[in-house]
Amino acid sequence: MKIAFIGLGVMGYPMAGHLQNAGHDVVVFNRTASKAAAWVDKYHGERAPTPYLAATNADLVLMCVGNDDDVRSVVYGDDGVLSAMSAETILIDHTTTSALLAEELSVACTKSKVHFLDAPVSGGQAGADNALLTIMTGGEASAYERALPVLDIMAKKVTLVGGVGAGQKCKMVNQLCIAGLVQGLAEGINFAKNAGLDEHVVLDVLRNGAAQSWQLENRTLTMAQGKFDFGFAIDWMRKDLSICFEEAERNGSLVPIAKLVDGFYAELQNAGEQRSDTSVLIKRLAKS
Repeated sequence: MKIAFIGLGVMGYPMAGHLQNAGHDVVVFNRTASKAAAWVDKYHGERAPTPYLAATNADLVLMCVGNDDDVRSVVYGDDGVLSAMSAETILIDHTTTSALLAEELSVACTKSKVHFLDAPVSGGQAGADNALLTIMTGGEASAYERALPVLDIMAKKVTLVGGVGAGQKCKMVNQLCIAGLVQGLAEGINFAKNAGLDEHVVLDVLRNGAAQSWQLENRTLTMAQGKFDFGFAIDWMRKDLSICFEEAERNGSLVPIAKLVDGFYAELQNAGEQRSDTSVLIKRLAKS
């Protein structure tokens, strides 16, 4: 298939690479042209100077950018992907955005006889690098089935959660759960250190018990070692949580723990930790 991939950040760069390596004809666009050039040097696909040109003649257009407004900037207008897409092609948004944006994009796509799937991802940079992402998808079943062989290349698990917007709402659930998990791990590891326990031994015990989780496996030791210059930045986590809170207001959900943790992240942002991994929460707990 001919595939356009828009956005080559820490997630999109390897995701697009997996598709090219699988034998698809991938054309990429990135706002920083040097990043697209580096991708072409590594994966031997093609790059385009605008989203429109990347999407021209594409069977599928995939996007993984920053936020709602970033998505709009590459979808709409004369240089946007939608004006280049043919009828019956599929636009897939891997960006974590609001469910309202997913519904808006679906309406715009329908007017152009283009199918739309909201398909945010989970698994972090390591999941993207190793094609082990979890992709939660919203949209029509027929479009999902057509796109599934491509999505499977980048993921260990792809699921159609429901109609348009369901993928984004599922990602909100994911982020709400992570907020509480990371804070719990931070408190637990801080407690272990203050109690004089060996964090390696503690991790080995916990990974075989009820506290086991992806966050525990991938962040516990780095927390204990004070390593936070990787992974999912708290700037992005706060962006995601703000989307969760807006949706919670709409559907009447109470999210007190997530709001508490969001406040902790705000403190860390003010302390200069904007680009640190979300596990930097443990810094708030360290003894002075």
